[in-house]
Amino acid sequence: MNLAFAVGVATIPHPAKAHKGGEDAYFVSDYGGGVLGIADGVSGWAEQNVDPALYSRELMANAEAVVSSEEMDFDAQMLLEKARTATTSIGAATVIVALLEKNGSLHGASVGDCGLRILRRGRIVFATQPQQHYFDCPYQFSSDPGGQSAADAVVFKTDLEQGDMVVLGSDGLFDNLYDQDIESVLSTIGGPDQDSAQRGANALAVLASKHSRDTTYESPYTKEAIQKGFDVPWYKRILGHKLTGGKLDDITVIVAHVVKEKHPSFSDKAIIDPAAPNLQDIGVGISPFSDSPPKDGVEEPFLEKFSQG
Repeated sequence: MNLAFAVGVATIPHPAKAHKGGEDAYFVSDYGGGVLGIADGVSGWAEQNVDPALYSRELMANAEAVVSSEEMDFDAQMLLEKARTATTSIGAATVIVALLEKNGSLHGASVGDCGLRILRRGRIVFATQPQQHYFDCPYQFSSDPGGQSAADAVVFKTDLEQGDMVVLGSDGLFDNLYDQDIESVLSTIGGPDQDSAQRGANALAVLASKHSRDTTYESPYTKEAIQKGFDVPWYKRILGHKLTGGKLDDITVIVAHVVKEKHPSFSDKAIIDPAAPNLQDIGVGISPFSDSPPKDGVEEPFLEKFSQG
């Protein structure tokens, strides 16, 4: 039995970047059982008058071009390296790719803090871990010499079954949703088919966006910040205050059901799009965090602007 992905994609740009579709990019290809990729442009480059979206979009376009080359042969690490070396734009991005063979073997590689989850019978059974130089400074591909290469990637391989679900996301998803949130949301969407994959992607993106604008939400991002030593001053802690709030960011979500192959579940031509469909929320929230310009690599540092819970 040949397996394939039935795919849904949703994006919600950072409110301040909605006019240009955000700085994330993704591609979906029907090569083999399906290939998925997300790149998150490092926003600090904007302070050097560089559009961070250019690097992530070109990186994904180059990855799509490499996918069907004979020498690639489902080698996710090679795919990343060939896409990186072909990218000439100024900037940087974190990135993840996942390639499904029709026999069910999933090959993946990631650099930085884009992530992947595999759900089986409604429970997460596999999760990638982010790579960081230090808090809020993820590994990244960069036009600067100090960036990472595919040799630094986390590489993984696992076998999927019919009925499994794969979730890829930029850090805007995982900074604002816990794994149990992902399980809970996807348990309500039905399926497995492309329509339910799209509903699942939409629902995850909308919930992550809602949390990102909630200054009282105890997000995965603020939880990690506290663990790394960032919190409100001691004199506020003794009064019961603590660091809270989601992280405003571009949010890109791909949900893929693993199904028996019938017909391609998406266009024969890969989709390379920074924001489609766009689920931009109405209203603007205030986040206790913001991005800042890159230093040696890519830093999106924590600021002392916080909400108190």
